[in-house]
Amino acid sequence: MVAWTDFERATIQDIFGKIEYDVVGPAALSRCLIVYPWTQRYFGNFGNLYNAAAITGNPMVAKHGTTILNGLERAVKDMDNIKTTYAELSVLHSEKLHVDPDNFKLLADCLTIVVAAKFGQAFTGEVQAAFQKFLAVVVSSLGRQYH
Repeated sequence: MVAWTDFERATIQDIFGKIEYDVVGPAALSRCLIVYPWTQRYFGNFGNLYNAAAITGNPMVAKHGTTILNGLERAVKDMDNIKTTYAELSVLHSEKLHVDPDNFKLLADCLTIVVAAKFGQAFTGEVQAAFQKFLAVVVSSLGRQYH
């Protein structure tokens, strides 16, 4: 179990209360697919992902990016049970979709960049540390089935 400080809990809830899921999610997933093109192999049914413009304009990428953020909201609502919250999703990504678990970390990094850009100077080192701790727990939980 992860020990969360009051500051960390409040920070995570504040971030997710302020971001627009349908903007930040698609931006983070698009960034991941552009910067790490090998991650595109898991989205073969999404159609044209041949260049940055195609990726950022792809409605399926946008929809899945929003889905990812909605999935993260589940962890925000139950920060003390993130591993349990993502148990089924871990099995899905491991056994059915065969997603390389390192890609969760890449997406988390892209999400951090997008959120930092949205928050600007309010995304202090302390805020970033709390956010990245949260994402590290999520990444670990999603990768749990792989171990």
